[in-house]
Amino acid sequence: MTALATNQDLDPARLRQAFGFFPSGVVAVAAEVDGRPLGLAASSFTTVSLDPPLVSVNLAAASKTWPDLRTAPHLGVTVLADHHDQVCRQLAGPVGARFDGLGHSVTPEGALFVDDGLAQFDCTIYREVEAGDHVLVLLELHAVAHVDHASLQEPLVFHRSGFRRVQPLTPAP
Repeated sequence: MTALATNQDLDPARLRQAFGFFPSGVVAVAAEVDGRPLGLAASSFTTVSLDPPLVSVNLAAASKTWPDLRTAPHLGVTVLADHHDQVCRQLAGPVGARFDGLGHSVTPEGALFVDDGLAQFDCTIYREVEAGDHVLVLLELHAVAHVDHASLQEPLVFHRSGFRRVQPLTPAP
C-alpha cells in the first residue's frame, strides 16, 4: 500500500471500488403503501442506538421508491439470509414486480417483512439527513423478531459488487 497523497482526484469509480472492500449485510426496507407492497434492497444498514432504539439505512437521493415508501406509517426492515440473493435482485428490479411471487407478511400498521429473514424490525422514521447524493434515514424501532441463534442460516453479504456468504474462520464452539 502506498502513502495517501493529498488533493487526490476522488473520482466516483475509484471511490466505489475502494468502498467495495468493506462487506455489508443486506436488508429489505418495505411497507404496504396505498394497498400495494413497496420496497427496496439496501446494503447500508447499521445499528445506531439502544436508547432510543435506532437503526439507519442510506438511500440514494435519486431513488424513485423512497418518496412513496417514506409516506408509510410504519416500515419493515428484514435482514436477508444468504439464500435471499435472488430476492435482493428482485427488490432492485422493476418497482411493479418487486413482490411478484415473493412471500411476505404485513402488520396492521403497514410494515412489510420478507419471509424467512434473519431479523425483522418494525420501524418509523426518526429523522432524515441529506448526505451528498444519499439520504441517511434514522429509523426508530417499535418491535423486533429474529431467528434462534442455533439456526444454521447466515446473512446475505454484499462485497465487491457481489453477494457472498459468511464463512467462519474456525468452527463455532
